[in-house]
Amino acid sequence: MSIEQKIKALSQELDEHNYKYYVLDQPEISDFEFDMKLKALQELENEYPKFADPHSPTQRVGGVITKNFPTVVHQYRMYSLNNVYEIAELQEWLERVKKDLGETVEFVCELKFDGASISLTYENATLAQAVTRGDGYQGDEITANVKTIKSIPLKLKDAEANEIFARGEIILTHEAFHKINQEREELGLETFMNPRNTASGSLKLQDSAEVAKRELSAFIYGIYGKNLPFDNQWAMLQTARKWGFKIPNSAKLCLAEQEIFNFIAFWDKQRHDLNYEIDGVVIKVNQFFQQNELGYTAKSPRWAIAYKFKAEQAKTRLNEVSYQVGRTGAVTPVANLEPVLLAGTTVKRASLHNADIIKNLKICLGDMVYVEKGGEIIPKIVGVSLEDRPANAQAVEFTKTCPACATPLVRTEGEAVHYCPNEDGCPPQIKGKIEHFVSRKAMDMESIGSETIAQLYEVGLVQKISDLYHLQVEDLLPLERMAQKSAENIINAIEKSKKIPFEKVLYGLGIRFVGETVAKKLVEAFPNLKLLQNAKPEELEEVDTVGTRISKSVVDYFSQKKHMEMLEDLMNQGLQFEAAEKELTSNKFENQTFLFTGKLAEFTRDEAKQLVEENGGKIASSVTKNLNFLIVGEKAGSKLKKAQDLGSVQILTELEFLELLK
Repeated sequence: MSIEQKIKALSQELDEHNYKYYVLDQPEISDFEFDMKLKALQELENEYPKFADPHSPTQRVGGVITKNFPTVVHQYRMYSLNNVYEIAELQEWLERVKKDLGETVEFVCELKFDGASISLTYENATLAQAVTRGDGYQGDEITANVKTIKSIPLKLKDAEANEIFARGEIILTHEAFHKINQEREELGLETFMNPRNTASGSLKLQDSAEVAKRELSAFIYGIYGKNLPFDNQWAMLQTARKWGFKIPNSAKLCLAEQEIFNFIAFWDKQRHDLNYEIDGVVIKVNQFFQQNELGYTAKSPRWAIAYKFKAEQAKTRLNEVSYQVGRTGAVTPVANLEPVLLAGTTVKRASLHNADIIKNLKICLGDMVYVEKGGEIIPKIVGVSLEDRPANAQAVEFTKTCPACATPLVRTEGEAVHYCPNEDGCPPQIKGKIEHFVSRKAMDMESIGSETIAQLYEVGLVQKISDLYHLQVEDLLPLERMAQKSAENIINAIEKSKKIPFEKVLYGLGIRFVGETVAKKLVEAFPNLKLLQNAKPEELEEVDTVGTRISKSVVDYFSQKKHMEMLEDLMNQGLQFEAAEKELTSNKFENQTFLFTGKLAEFTRDEAKQLVEENGGKIASSVTKNLNFLIVGEKAGSKLKKAQDLGSVQILTELEFLELLK
């Protein structure tokens, strides 16, 4: 056997032992024997580096130093899940799904792991890239660190697709967590608070050898790509396991609602016996064509939901209530508490949300209150211990004026939040709007942080977002901790932002209720600023996802002289206020709307959308009297019935749609 063959054979043997130990939990050799074989492979690779494989088992030990983690755009967006906390809420969701689909639905129940989300890219069955969740659109590339996680395969077994995107959760077992803390105690270091934060922090360590010492694990729950050999969630989990991913045996295919409720009840009790943290159960529609039928909201899939187990509670004293002002002028009450340990972290502050919550809680200063983590993230007060209330306790009264500028607060009928209307004279609002404008999702001026914005505001250089474009390097140099290079970076970032597309500029303006998705939809419908600012409410409301509240907010924004003057300034500075024209194959679908339903065989939904838009048409989100064509695939459900009932919608098969296209 040649040296190259020997290295290859030893690598394959170690990969197999690694898979049996870390994925199947069925080791066939001792740790000592494994270490000896690994050492032998290392020595061979060091002696004959030309035969070393970058995905060799020896790479698991780490050693790569990463100073900066590049930002990478996700090819498939990483959505977040909507949460429910009561069985009644879950039942409502199940009924809604069945009603929307109008047919039999299977569900898959999986444990909701409490860790750090990860996206893994495999090219020709080999791990090519690992990226953190980030904001769902893009994350940090941490491939060197992820290669040290032994339950993540560096090479897939018998994978049948050229490019595979695996989604999962990086976790730290209780055993590994206690081992880390024991070592830190012996070294006299501060111990970590909980496994979840430790796992997340470990992924961003600069030395991958240190990551390897943390003994992280990973569970996979989703795989994306083209021409995949499965068409439902349950089959995907089985295939992923066959390919070498670690998939817990706890997942269950459920054909009846009661099976889902039994699964939740079982794991609510048994979760404390697991060697890792879970905080709930994820329920997913099984068939992919039904998932596509249900689609997504701006943030979450409509075909999946997370049932969260009841959060941990702690009891502590309310010392004071302070108020925060957001960029939109919303005023939020914050409870300042006696520090208390809750779900692994020390809590000193908790949200009281709004005046109604304070009124309903009947809360007083000095009360002993019950605090829990809403969704295990944001602490909130959920109750008051009346028997502990001090004599002559003073009831908390919601402030009537803005804590930052003393302007009387306003509250719109039907809304729970109080607002400060002084948007152009209230410092937190002004600074908040500028921070929003320069953020990554908007103008992406990464050189400008909140501290710099605060400085620019305090010295009077920037009082509104358009002032940024009048800054010069010499204006910045007198600022505290500002060097020549930093000042140049800021000016370069501002200049570079002039190329940011119209929909991001619109989002960056911070118009109330206009988020990323709404901004994009508005720009598609009104491709330049003049068209948008002249749009009537009824025209705006014809845009998908835009209702009365959003249209009123947009019209109000453009009706204000100060906003129009600022926009004119931004336009003169060269910002993009017109959408780039899309190249069309034809305009044969101009003024026509299409909707696809059922399991498509001739093309994917993304391909269908592309075909429509390339020929001048638009994709609708639901069946209405304004819909022109409904294209139906196999097992079409409620959308087909609604279109038939309306009678005005033309119903086509996929082949008829392709004929129409020709």
